[in-house]
Amino acid sequence: MSATLVIIDMQIAIDDPKYGKQGQPEAEANMVKLLNHWRQMGNGVVHIQDNSLDPESPYYPGKPSHAFKPEFAPLDHETVVEKQTNNAFIGTDLMAVLEEIGSHELVICGGHLEHCVESTVRMAGNLGFMVFLPKDCVISVEAKDINGKNWGADEVQALTLGIIDGSYAKVLQSTDLMMDTANSTIQ
Repeated sequence: MSATLVIIDMQIAIDDPKYGKQGQPEAEANMVKLLNHWRQMGNGVVHIQDNSLDPESPYYPGKPSHAFKPEFAPLDHETVVEKQTNNAFIGTDLMAVLEEIGSHELVICGGHLEHCVESTVRMAGNLGFMVFLPKDCVISVEAKDINGKNWGADEVQALTLGIIDGSYAKVLQSTDLMMDTANSTIQ
């Protein structure tokens, strides 16, 4: 069975300034290319939608910012999994969806890498999935460490990807991933 593309939290809310300065300005365009490629290949796509329990959150259901960005709007036959935690497996039917699809390989992308993407990637890896993480298809934001030092979004992303690579996922470029799927290497 083909690898399933899992796109995390690509909702209007992701651009809210409350989350800090984003890096990776090319990430969304790369995700759109990857999504279009996946659809052309006929591979499975699962959209993860954050349904925050906090009424003040931009991800709170019913707010305009809760909607998917138009370029990431699910097609009628694509699955939407709604979550209320950072991890898309916790309290959701994601595992059942993937079992029904019969997918053992996942391509995970979206935002924010150091929160929802990372927690989902780690869980998927621990559950035995082969996970591919296209590094040019994830968004990070600036962060402050426990000592009060500020880290830019690119630094946060580089460290997070370095920790994930080889332990929980194979980190690679989306162009390599698309070439592999077009040549049926990842199926």
